[in-house]
Amino acid sequence: MEKQKVLVIIPAYNEEKSIGAVISAIKEQNGIDVVVINDGSKDCTGKVAANHGARVISLPFNLGIGGAMQTGYMFARDNNYDVAVQVDADGQHNPLYVSRIIEKLNETGCDMVIGSRYVEETSYKSSAARRVGMVFFSWLVFVLTGLRVKDTTSGFRAVNRRVIEYFSESYPVDYPEVDVLVRLHKKGFKVCEEPVEMHERQGGKSSITPLKSIYYMVKVSIALLINSLRSGEIS
Repeated sequence: MEKQKVLVIIPAYNEEKSIGAVISAIKEQNGIDVVVINDGSKDCTGKVAANHGARVISLPFNLGIGGAMQTGYMFARDNNYDVAVQVDADGQHNPLYVSRIIEKLNETGCDMVIGSRYVEETSYKSSAARRVGMVFFSWLVFVLTGLRVKDTTSGFRAVNRRVIEYFSESYPVDYPEVDVLVRLHKKGFKVCEEPVEMHERQGGKSSITPLKSIYYMVKVSIALLINSLRSGEIS
């Protein structure tokens, strides 16, 4: 089997404290390229990323996770990568599991593999609010698609060439993690999960506050339900 061309995409906004260590850990795995989408950061995220050997694409202003990731997928498509892996810049995703989710992608024939905190018991501890949200979104995705996904909001994901091409053309603007699961199902793509260990944020500050979490749940739920009504999946 010909060696695959693998790209790790790291969307980053004001992550200068953690991104260097993330890039270094990924680059220890031979044959994996790294592109950082510097999403309008006001700190030295782009400079730190470049100093650690990553290719950096700096957006002129903050587009949010959706715009940053679509930029990364366009880069992967245009440079003929076979696999793209999304990894957070804050150090929560353990780079040692990058190869594991890629192996799952190849062995199962899945189009996307999600690095999941909840398929098996891990050391990761989430807040009660996050657990409620996780259960709710797992239920909503199941109702809309029949998919049983435990970790619907995990941003640790590997996709194959077919999904790279699809995401290059169509990707949700904001809060995309749950939305893309429904979109992929509608297009006939197969989604799988693989258990991984995750860490607490290693630097910076999360943009998701308790109030934003509620807003996120409501907005995503309404969007998914409206889209399903329009497509005739709910009568």
